[in-house]
Amino acid sequence: MQEYLSCELCPRRCGADRTKTVGFCGQSDRIRIARAGLHKWEEPCISGERGSGTVFFSGCTLRCCFCQNYEISHQNKGYYVEVGELAEIFLRLQDDGAHNINLVSPTPFIPSIKKALDLAKPRLNIPIVCNCGGYERVETVKSLDGYVDVWLPDLKYFSPELSKKYSGAKDYFEAASAAIMQMQKQAGKPVFGEGGLLIRGVLVRHLLLPTLRKDSAKVVEFLGEHFSRDEILISVMSQYTPMYRAAEHPEICRKISTFEYNFVLKEAEKYGFEGFSQERGSAEEAYVPEFEGEKE
Repeated sequence: MQEYLSCELCPRRCGADRTKTVGFCGQSDRIRIARAGLHKWEEPCISGERGSGTVFFSGCTLRCCFCQNYEISHQNKGYYVEVGELAEIFLRLQDDGAHNINLVSPTPFIPSIKKALDLAKPRLNIPIVCNCGGYERVETVKSLDGYVDVWLPDLKYFSPELSKKYSGAKDYFEAASAAIMQMQKQAGKPVFGEGGLLIRGVLVRHLLLPTLRKDSAKVVEFLGEHFSRDEILISVMSQYTPMYRAAEHPEICRKISTFEYNFVLKEAEKYGFEGFSQERGSAEEAYVPEFEGEKE
């Protein structure tokens, strides 16, 4: 596909010819996934009772030193599927009772995913969720207009120094904030369907990191200043568990404290956003899914 010949799908704009090599994301032009199945650990409005039909894509445009999915984002675990196979996976998940199709870290494969959705569209009648790290190009978000119903982006940092240190992307906030504003423009205000499931809209996630509560407060402040309380949902996440290379940074090599979490929750309450908080017991490695290195 043309978009893979000089790749500019993400803010890295690495320009790699992914038909011959891999991009910054570590991926060629072949779709690589590491898991496809019902997932019950998203927010209640995404997982519902039966689960979200989640497809985890290999590779990543970020370099988060604490990534809980490091096996697929950094170590490239996964297996190849063709466009037609991916379309069949979407339909199988729907047949299994999935409330939606949840695309996790799909950015490196957006052109192929769109083709798979085009193939499945005549029989696919559940919402499409784009579950991403927030580090997106506005142009790529625009290309998904008409394909994505629910946006589930992270907004990890406000400070460029912190985003460079922990995720290797100094321009993270600049890119992510612009992308999220475009997501909301396309999706509009949150719309809920049967059983309280989100069928359209934007749910912004923020994962608290230890010692960084003041940066988290700035993230929440940005959202409060740029969106009215009914335009987006937010999810303040307490599940941080030191994994992968977090030990290289002692200040984040622990779980967050109740004080830190309550501090950010109070900031979010100032703006009256609807959304979600997590039980403190969610910070466990047991919540990380098992990934597959080959087809079943």
